[in-house]
Formats: sequence, structure tokens, C-alpha cells
Amino acid sequence: MTLYSRSIDGILPIDKPYGITSMDVVRQIKKVSGQKKVGHAGTLDPIATGVIPICIGQATRLTEFLIDSTKEYRGVFELGVETDTYDSFGKTSAVKSTSGITNKSINNILVNFVGRVQQVPPIYSALKQKGRRLYELARMGEDVIVESRFVEVFDIVLESYNEPFITVFVKCGKGFYMRSLAHDIGQALGVGANMKDLRRLRTGPFLLKNCYSLDDATKMLMDGTYSKVMYAPDSILEHLKAIVMDDQTIQLLRNGQAVSLKAGLPSGIDNELIKVYSSGGQFIALVKYKQSLKQWLPKKVFNLV
Repeated sequence: MTLYSRSIDGILPIDKPYGITSMDVVRQIKKVSGQKKVGHAGTLDPIATGVIPICIGQATRLTEFLIDSTKEYRGVFELGVETDTYDSFGKTSAVKSTSGITNKSINNILVNFVGRVQQVPPIYSALKQKGRRLYELARMGEDVIVESRFVEVFDIVLESYNEPFITVFVKCGKGFYMRSLAHDIGQALGVGANMKDLRRLRTGPFLLKNCYSLDDATKMLMDGTYSKVMYAPDSILEHLKAIVMDDQTIQLLRNGQAVSLKAGLPSGIDNELIKVYSSGGQFIALVKYKQSLKQWLPKKVFNLV
């Protein structure tokens, strides 16, 4: 096993295998890399596979940008069977006939789930209530009331229906639960449903084709060849504007000081974030503009080698 004396800073997109948790992936990467700071950018249930970006070192400070990014999924839902967890891992709570369900009836209800819609997360989820995970409270037999919240769904496409299974493609924003979608579709059709299979196809800029198996990623970290496949921390910030600052101005940021427009910097929109680079192309910081002060304030400063 290789343990690195220097920090590894970057993002390694993994194709999460079936049957393990997102934290299992994090723990394995942390173990083989010897890095203290390792995190994932978006939970996937054990039943799910697909894209899970693993952030290492200083890249962990940017996970929010991936968690907030657009996701794409392909889900297989079993109509006619409800479970307490909304997926096939749970206990069956109801069984109904699906003989009257057609492609047309499915497409007719799918349009209701597109746009800014309200969704109730599953009781068996990692969300916290009373300082405990919801699934912990549910397993303890406590009454758990989960409030609905608004989520953004950009597209839902019915790819196939082979009774009783439907396959759907979903493009959505943060905080969306495919298990809840399966349950809600079942309720709308009047027959119930649960999620049978799930594959995440995209998280932000990372597509499934960009990902490596957990075994391959582990091997590359152990033999030191990871640098060929590791993405730089700022690779997830392509949507932000960039500016080059001189060494003197950069030092102000490193000291936690704001930078005035008098330093020759452009003005921005209030609370706008931009990337700062050195003249040599090194990613230095994220800074936020404060209109009332006419200053750029350091939000996150990096010390990447």
C-alpha cells in the first residue's frame, strides 16, 4: 500500500459499484491514498451505481459546486409494488395489478413531475432531523414527519415500459430523490411503485464515460499513476469568470485581505464569484464581490502545488 507524504489535490470520478455506500467508496480511497481529506460530491444509495466524484485534499473545499450541479439518471421502477423504503431493498407494503397501465397513461402523468415541483424525501434517507439521520429514526420506530420541498426537474423521458417495469431518464437539480419519484409515479398511476435499479449518468461536468471503476482507481492510487486521470480542483468551476492577479495582490488574498477596485480590478455583480489565477496559470482563489464596499473579498484561498 502506498501512503503519500505530500497532499493529493484533485477530483477522481468513480463509477460506484452496486451494493456499497458512498461512504464505503470514500473510506477505501482514503485508506489507499493515505489522505486525511477525502469526500464525495453527492450520495448514492447502495442500490445505485454510476457517477460519484471523489474530492481529495483541497478539492474537498469545492464539493458544494458539484453537490449543487445538474445530475442525470436512468432509473428502473417496478410498478404495482410499494415498499417502506421506496426501493427494492425495503419491506413490501402493498401489491396491486398493473394490467391497465399503458405507455400513454405513464407519459400523461410524467409531465406533472417536470419543472419546479414539490417532493417529499424518503423516510429512509440520510437527511437529518433532531440531529439524527432519518433512516436511524425510522429504524428505531420513531414517528418521522418529512416535509416536502421544492426541487428542479429539467426533463423526464420514458425510455421503455415492459410490464411491470418502466425505465426513465431524468435530468434534475440538487436534492432530488429518484426513490421518491418512483413512489410518486406509482401513487399517480394508482398502483404503487418502487425503485428497482438506478444509474447516475452525470454529475456536473463529469459523465459516466469520464469515470473509473473503484478497483482501477484504487490501483492507480496505490501505484502512483493517479495523476494521469485526476482532475484539477478548478475543473468544476468552468462556469465562473477568471481573472489574473499580480503577486502583490495575490499576497493580500493569502493574508485574508480584501482587494479594492483601485488595484485595477474590474467591478462585478454583488456576491458574484470569480476565479483568481497567477500570471503563471496557477489557481489561487475564489473571491466574492461586495458592491457596497467595491471590493473583492477572499472566499476560498488555495495553496496548490
